Amino acid sequence: MVTGGGRGRRRQRRGAGGLVPDAGRMAISPGSDAAFSSQKSTLSESPRSKRFPLTEEEIFYMNCRAAYLTVFKSSLENIISKDQLYLALQHAGRNPSQKTINKYWTPQTAKLNFDDFCIILRKEKPTSKAELLKSFKQLDVNDDGSILHTDLYKLLTKRGEKMTREEVNAIVNLADVNADGKFDYIKFCKLYLTTNEQCLKTALEKLEVDSKLKRQHFGSHIEASPEREPSPVPKPSPRIMRRSDEDTFTNKGDTRSSLLATTRKFKTSVSFTVTMGANSNRNSKLTEPNSVKEWQCVQSKGCFFLEEDGEIVSHQYRMQIAQRCMVYLTIKPLNLSQAEGKPSPWLSVDTALYILKENESQANLQLMCFTELQNREVFGWTGELAPGMYWLIPSTTGCRLRKEGQAVAEEAQLVYRDETGGLLLTQEFRSTLSDIFEVIDLDGNGLLSLEEYNFFELRTSGEKCDEDAWAVCRENFDTKKNELTRRGFMDLNLMEANDREGDPRDLWVTLHAMGYNKALELTEACPFVIDVYADKCKPRIKAVHMEACSGQLEKAVCKSVLSKGDAKVMDGYEDIIVHTYTCDTWITSVIENKSDNKAIIHISNELSRNCVNNRGLNIFAVEVAPKSAMVCQHVMPLNGQQEWMSHSSPSSCTFSAWSWCPPAWPCSCSSPGTAFPPSPTLAVVRQAAKIGATAWSWILSILGRGLPAQCTIAQ
Repeated sequence: MVTGGGRGRRRQRRGAGGLVPDAGRMAISPGSDAAFSSQKSTLSESPRSKRFPLTEEEIFYMNCRAAYLTVFKSSLENIISKDQLYLALQHAGRNPSQKTINKYWTPQTAKLNFDDFCIILRKEKPTSKAELLKSFKQLDVNDDGSILHTDLYKLLTKRGEKMTREEVNAIVNLADVNADGKFDYIKFCKLYLTTNEQCLKTALEKLEVDSKLKRQHFGSHIEASPEREPSPVPKPSPRIMRRSDEDTFTNKGDTRSSLLATTRKFKTSVSFTVTMGANSNRNSKLTEPNSVKEWQCVQSKGCFFLEEDGEIVSHQYRMQIAQRCMVYLTIKPLNLSQAEGKPSPWLSVDTALYILKENESQANLQLMCFTELQNREVFGWTGELAPGMYWLIPSTTGCRLRKEGQAVAEEAQLVYRDETGGLLLTQEFRSTLSDIFEVIDLDGNGLLSLEEYNFFELRTSGEKCDEDAWAVCRENFDTKKNELTRRGFMDLNLMEANDREGDPRDLWVTLHAMGYNKALELTEACPFVIDVYADKCKPRIKAVHMEACSGQLEKAVCKSVLSKGDAKVMDGYEDIIVHTYTCDTWITSVIENKSDNKAIIHISNELSRNCVNNRGLNIFAVEVAPKSAMVCQHVMPLNGQQEWMSHSSPSSCTFSAWSWCPPAWPCSCSSPGTAFPPSPTLAVVRQAAKIGATAWSWILSILGRGLPAQCTIAQ
C-alpha cells in the first residue's frame, strides 16, 4: 500500500460498467518543456520509508525508548527506585538478578535518567537462546530437556534469590511448558524468546502511534548541519562549572560512577521574551510592485492536511523561470464558499512559502528566500530570480492547524431518498463536495485533469487512477476536454453512495481524509492559493508531490532562522546557540548544537501569555544531534486581537558522549504502564513487576553469577 497520502481504510471507485481497474502508476505525457513536465507527480512516502535500512545503533536506541516509555510517561522522567529500574529492564528484554540491580542502584543512588538506562542496556546484554539452554542444562540431571517439579521446587525455594512455594506454583502451573510432573525448559526457552519478541513489537507499535508523546519527548533533527556561513555569535566569557551544577549518574562516591562520567548537566539562565501588541507591525508590510498588473501571472492551489499523528502533509511544486526577472510570489488561505453560520478556522492558519533553487540535481537545493512579508492573511516576497528550476515548498507552523479537541454532537446527513426511492445527495453535502472540487482543481480552470484527480485519490484512498480507469470515468460522467466537470465529480460521488446502497461510511472516509468533521466543517485542513508574477517571462508551476512538511523544509526553516534571527548562547556552554526569528504573526526558534555530543535541552513556556506553540505543551525537551540544528518550536498568539508575550526559557541542558540520535524518528507510545497482552510466559518472565526480584532471574543469570558447572540439586 502506498503511504503518506491516504488515511487508513481504502475506498473503491466504481464506474457504470463495473469496478474501475486497480490503480497503477500513471504515465504523464510530456509537455512542451521536457525538463519541466517530465517531473511526475508522486505520492509522498513516509519519511522513514525513504531512509536507508536502520542500523544496529538506530534499532538499539529505538528499543530503549520503547521499553522506557512503556513504564514512564516521558523520556524526561527519572527512574527513582529499584523496582522501576527492574521493570524497565524487563521491558527491554533483560531479566536482571538482584546482584545486577545492586550494581547500578547503590545506596548513594537517588535517580537514573534515560541516558543512564541506555548505557545500562549496552552493558547488560539480553540472554540468548544458547545461553538460556546452557543455563538450564546445568540443572537437567537426566539430560532429557526437562526438570522434575520436585527438583524445581527445591532449587527455587532454597538456592539463590529464594521464591515462595506459591511463586513456584505459578511456574509449574504453566500448561504450555509443564507435563507429567516435569518442567520442559526447551519449550519454555522457545516461548520465552517468542514472547520477548512480541513484547518488543507491541512496545514499538505503541511508540509509533501516540502523537502526543511524540511532541512531548524529543523533537527530530535534521541529518546534517545547514549549509550557511557561521553566524556572528558573541562568545561568552569563560565560566567555571560549579560542583553544584554537575549531576553525574547520581552514584556520587561510588567507584563505578565513571560508567557515565561523560554525561554532564548544566543549569541555564538564558531566556527569550518577546512582547507583541495586537496586530503588531514589526516587519515591513507586504506591498505589490507598482507595475505588477502588467506582469505575467500563474496560479496554483494546494492544501495542508493534518494527519492522525499530528503530522502535516501538503502539495509541493516545481517552478520554471525562463530568464532572469523580477518575481512577486504570494501565498494565502483559499477562501471557500462556506455555508452561512459555519466557522472557517482555516482562514486563520498561517502560511508561508520557501523557494529553493535546483543546482546539479533535485537533491541539491539552495534556499533562495521565503515569504516573510505580510499584508493581512497574505504572505509574500519580491525579488530577482535567475533562470532555472525552483522548488516551492509551502509551510505552516502547526500552531493553528491542530486536532479537534471536542467531538461533534450530531452527524450531518449526506444522502437521502426521494419519493420514488432514488438516492440523492443532500444540499449540505453537495456544497461540501463543491468546496472539495474547488480545492483539488489546482489550476483553477473549473475542470479536473487526471493529474489533479489523482492527488485527490492519493489523499483519500492511497491509490492512483490509471489511464484505463480514467477512460471509464470519461465515458460515464460529464467531462470537457477529457477533464472531469464539477457535475461529473458530483455524479461520481452519488454513484459511490448508490454502490453502497446509501451507506455513507465510504463517503465519510473521503471527507475525513479531506479534513472535514462529522458536521461537515473543514477543521483539519487548510487550502491555500499561490500566485507567481514575473515581469519578463511567464513562470511555469506544477504540483509534483504531496508529502509531509519535513526534510528539505526543516533544513530551509533552520537556515532562514539562523541567517535572519537573533542568536543567544546558552549560559554555561558556548556550543549551544538558540536562534529566534520574530515576524508579525509568529516566532520561530532553532537550536544549534556545535558540540561533538548529543544535547538535550528542556524548554519551558510557562510564563508566556496569550500564546500557543506547535508542540501543544508548555514544558518539553528537544534533542539535537552533534554538529546540527533543529526547529525547537513555533509560537503564535492565541488571540491576535490582544497583546501576547512569548517567554521561552531553556531550563537545563544535558550532554552525553553517547552522541547518536535517530534522524527524525518519532518518539511516542501509548499510555505508560499499559500491560502487554496476557501470556503464560509473562507470568514468569515479568513476575518482578508484581513480586520483586525472584529466583527466576537467578536461573537466567547462572552463567553470569559463576555458578559451578558441577552444581547439582540438593537431595
